[in-house]
Amino acid sequence: MPGMADQPRLLEGLDPEQRAAVTAPRGPVCVLAGAGTGKTRTITHRIAHLVQLGLVVPQQVLAVTFTARAAGEMRTRLRALGAAGVQAQTFHAAAFRQLRYFWPRVHDTQVWPLVDNKFRLVVQAANRVGLSTEKESVRDLAGEIEWSKSCLVSPDQYATAAARAGRDVPVVPQQLAKVFATYEQLKNDARMLDFDDLLLHTVAILEEHPEVAEEFRGRYRSFVVDEYQDVNPLQQRVLDAWLGNRDDLTVVGDANQTIYSFAGAAPKWLVGFPKRFPDATVVRLERDYRSTPQVVALANKVIGAARDRPAGTRLKLIGQRPDGPEPDFAEYDHEPAEAEAIARKIAALAGRGVPLSEIAVLFRVNAQSEVYEKALSDAEIPYQVRGGERFFNRTEVRQAVVALRGAAGRGDEPGADLPGSVRAVLGDVGLTDEPPVGGSARERWESLIALVELAEELAAVAPEVDLARYVAELEQRAESQHPPTVEGVTLASLHSAKGLEWDAVFLVGLAEGTLPIQHAEDEAGVEEERRLLYVGVTRAREHLHLSWALARAADGRRYRRRSRFLYGVIPDRHPAAMPAKTRTPEPGPPRKQATPRCRTCESVLVSTMDIKLGRCSTCPSDVDEGLLDRLRAWRSDRARQLKVPAYVVFTDATLTAIAEQRPSDEAALVAISGIGASKVRKFGDDVLSLVQREHGRN
Repeated sequence: MPGMADQPRLLEGLDPEQRAAVTAPRGPVCVLAGAGTGKTRTITHRIAHLVQLGLVVPQQVLAVTFTARAAGEMRTRLRALGAAGVQAQTFHAAAFRQLRYFWPRVHDTQVWPLVDNKFRLVVQAANRVGLSTEKESVRDLAGEIEWSKSCLVSPDQYATAAARAGRDVPVVPQQLAKVFATYEQLKNDARMLDFDDLLLHTVAILEEHPEVAEEFRGRYRSFVVDEYQDVNPLQQRVLDAWLGNRDDLTVVGDANQTIYSFAGAAPKWLVGFPKRFPDATVVRLERDYRSTPQVVALANKVIGAARDRPAGTRLKLIGQRPDGPEPDFAEYDHEPAEAEAIARKIAALAGRGVPLSEIAVLFRVNAQSEVYEKALSDAEIPYQVRGGERFFNRTEVRQAVVALRGAAGRGDEPGADLPGSVRAVLGDVGLTDEPPVGGSARERWESLIALVELAEELAAVAPEVDLARYVAELEQRAESQHPPTVEGVTLASLHSAKGLEWDAVFLVGLAEGTLPIQHAEDEAGVEEERRLLYVGVTRAREHLHLSWALARAADGRRYRRRSRFLYGVIPDRHPAAMPAKTRTPEPGPPRKQATPRCRTCESVLVSTMDIKLGRCSTCPSDVDEGLLDRLRAWRSDRARQLKVPAYVVFTDATLTAIAEQRPSDEAALVAISGIGASKVRKFGDDVLSLVQREHGRN
């Protein structure tokens, strides 16, 4: 049999589970591969094994993944294993290749070209419907169109599907559906395709033209899908069309790393693979070769606390590397202090020989990067921002600086103090008192509010500073934060860090409201945030530092608390586990308790709803129904006045928590999860008045 002499070489160095996956017979194979367990090595060796046994011809194997980088790495490894000729591509690249071949036969024309400027078409569609064509608004509209197409949702189905999925829709759903339909019409009139069309038209050709499907299936006999937990309904439909009624399919994935559900990804096909293919070979890879046992143990704690985990997600990593340092935890008074301390730790690591390119600072949202850019610049440590623009390069920041410079040039100081003036000027470029629910508008808001906090920080150390001095400070910071492009520390969001790894990882900003993000209000959203932290932890090979700050600005009120995901993870005797005993209380409403507990039975609260209500779901509710009705009526009136959806004022869960806990003053009100200082300023008097009025009746 050809290639038999190469079999020992192919199987050398594989652990028993990897070997089982590599040598599994042709047919359905599901590899549940935890982080750092060598999944790419396993699937490339499996393909090469089948090729060298003569069970498949390289040109008949189609391996798909989600990034061009991953596909390129797969092709390189396959060539080295003697399996050159295997098609390793992204879903979209594979579909485009097929369309270029089959489209002329089906439509009697050459395949339509790809849209060269999708943004421009969405702008035209939004303009025709009468919606805003500002950049961040159009980005949100484009994102919803992409989600719809990836989930096989047509324009007329959008409103119902978005409501069912709990989407944070940027405009009225019916208006977005009109934008979607208009966009499709404009694109089709121009005889062009967007990226999602590559998959949609591939499905249509294979499903509607049996002779094309027969030819394709004669050419490709064996399929491999990497990162299978990230497939969306459209990609699964393409895969089904490729397969037909065959089952020569190997899938590899880790449901614990599903972090793209907002884009339509779902792990249900990975988890449900054995049910769909009852004869499938299922292999679990749990030996972690990337991280030290100490990092692995922390990762297992983080993901092990997830609620209602399906069977296919219960991987428990087993560290294979020698022991390393214990993960470190730290709480800081404010974000600048956190960033400065991390810059010092990075300098110390570099002094001990850790290359700067092997160090990463990972955060939840891109707006968090600015304080770390400044701290690293001040420490003369080179860095690079991955997956996003540097803070002062962002469109909204450049627009804000132009507006601030103009106001300073006119001598216009619209506020009583510097922070007030900055807020007033930025109000004209989109800064609102309350953060938007999510999407591009939220990212823009985070950037603008960071400029306000810079003003607060400057005013705290130099009360006499004016707007002109503040603008000069911004310009100086912008100039100093453009170091030469050299090897340096990586600054990246947790999402953009997926698939990467470093010797040392700093996970920063791990506070409630940031991780989990504030708008993750249901259980599914919170669990996705937990998986995001798990992804961050598993990026570290040896050194891992987790931290959070109690306030944004140096002079800010310390009302934050650490992320709920860290409860039960930080060792009991660690100083960061007992912050309340080591800090002097500040004036004003007290900082929320470090560990949220049920006010009835004192159990530690974990779920979003339980924390918000202040009690376990199994403990009895003492809600005041009359108060709840009046709170709802008041919220409706305020929402109409402010011209915002009702949940922007307060969510149903927050109103229920108020009606149960019946706060008597601001301190009690701000202690309810979901009510921050800004909402107390805006709505506190009304709410407390309602509570007192209802209490007086009783």
